Amino acid sequence: MSTIPEPGMRNDVASRFAVLHGDPQPIAWARHLCPYEPVSSLARIWEHPEQSPLKLDWNESTVPPAPGVYEAIVRFLSHSNHLNWYPELASKSLTEALGRYVDLPPANILVTNGSDDALELVCKTYLGPGDRVLVPMPTYTHFLVYLEARGAKVVDYYSSDMYSNDVEGIDRALGHNTKLVYLVSPNNPTGVTYNSDEVRFLLDRHPNTLFVVDEAYFEFHGVSVVGLVREYKNLVVTRTFSKCFGIAGLRMGYLCAHDTVMHELHKLFNPKSVNRVGQIAAQACLDDLDYYKRLVEQVDEAKQMLAIELPKRGLDVHMTPANFMLVRLPDPKRFCAELETEGVYIRDRSTLPRMEGYVRVTVPTVAQVPDLLQRIDAVMARL
Repeated sequence: MSTIPEPGMRNDVASRFAVLHGDPQPIAWARHLCPYEPVSSLARIWEHPEQSPLKLDWNESTVPPAPGVYEAIVRFLSHSNHLNWYPELASKSLTEALGRYVDLPPANILVTNGSDDALELVCKTYLGPGDRVLVPMPTYTHFLVYLEARGAKVVDYYSSDMYSNDVEGIDRALGHNTKLVYLVSPNNPTGVTYNSDEVRFLLDRHPNTLFVVDEAYFEFHGVSVVGLVREYKNLVVTRTFSKCFGIAGLRMGYLCAHDTVMHELHKLFNPKSVNRVGQIAAQACLDDLDYYKRLVEQVDEAKQMLAIELPKRGLDVHMTPANFMLVRLPDPKRFCAELETEGVYIRDRSTLPRMEGYVRVTVPTVAQVPDLLQRIDAVMARL
């Protein structure tokens, strides 16, 4: 890790000026933030063009998006005077299509630059220094950076069973001064889910607390609480096009919320933050839902196959309702490294609380399962 040199060590003019007049300082609660450090396999994949990689580390789709997505992008790019213009403000056309998809008025939907942007917007709008935020752990860690960047106080909540949502325990832990609760359903990495009755229970019990339900893996799970935003002013549901829809590289997401919440979110929302190519692609995804229905069926069948085959190889598997599974191993770091030599990239999650020994593996399609098993067999023979 690089260190900041002492003032006497600086020789260039700009540095001497900074010493004399002081460097710009971040806000107090941001000075000690640990940045989100994604562990990407892309660089290693590009270093080995001879491999046929199985990229199973970030829970992306393992196959391309629907053909109509490419066709829509090509049609768009074939016309002049498009990329030099700003995108459609507030993604109006896509918002209308999403309204039909989620069965909500477009006014209750906000399209964002990935669901990460939606989560950050909520934090910027509702959180300030010292606000108490309860987060069931382990969870999606990037969200924690958004909380801490606002100076919020993060309260980690651990249920007695890592695979239980423990709604009653969350209820007891909330207290009267919790500003926000972050629930991921299905949760990354444990697969824990929350149904409408459970979320409704919490919403009724804590009307002054904002509940954010992250449904990044909704399409694989098929169960949603999004309909509750019609009646509850303390609920935000976020979703993404990065998982099932297969356009992670275009950064498309959205949130759904009550009119009251939307009024507040629009104050900080940038209506030109979503790129035009992403808008076109996301709308094309919604035009071919049958393609994605078949993909989900493929992933479900692949999960059944792997749930049978991996234990035969001595692997302890926990399957989730999403498109990923957990595998428990004596030496996860070595297992990940050995798989890389076979062109398989997975995510070591063993450093997260309660996740000692676990790796996370994106579930491929049925057609990709034999290839994955063959490569795992090659690794198991060496361990």
